[in-house]
Amino acid sequence: MGGNRTDMETQDIRVQTDMGDSSLRILRGLTIQPIRLDLENGSGADIYLTRLTGKLSLETVPDFLCMMRSEPASYLVLDLSGVSFLDSAGVGALVSLFISRRNTGKRLALAALAQQGIAALQVSGLIHLLPLYASVDLAIRQFRM
Repeated sequence: MGGNRTDMETQDIRVQTDMGDSSLRILRGLTIQPIRLDLENGSGADIYLTRLTGKLSLETVPDFLCMMRSEPASYLVLDLSGVSFLDSAGVGALVSLFISRRNTGKRLALAALAQQGIAALQVSGLIHLLPLYASVDLAIRQFRM
């Protein structure tokens, strides 16, 4: 059974997580994009909607929490449909935001979370703690009831 064997070359590539700016970095011919999370905000009658795009992870959690904790609206809806990755730090940030808002009489809804994010919440055992909705419309409708 002496078939052909293909040898693969392995390169040691180290990526700096603190890149300082949002420009692309090139390392050994590979283009590395910085880890980022973009927030797009919109508001209505006491409902504040924020659409997240990117990774909600260890690298992006501090800025995310800083921005979201200061939101004064009674009802905050996070549209998570653009979140490509959610790690344990991101899950912790969502729980922290939920608790801090609840303790001040405000509400939070998580909407349109991708399957990877749902899996992260299931593994952590927090899937039933956080108010999770299939869509932004459902989350807003729930607030208006």
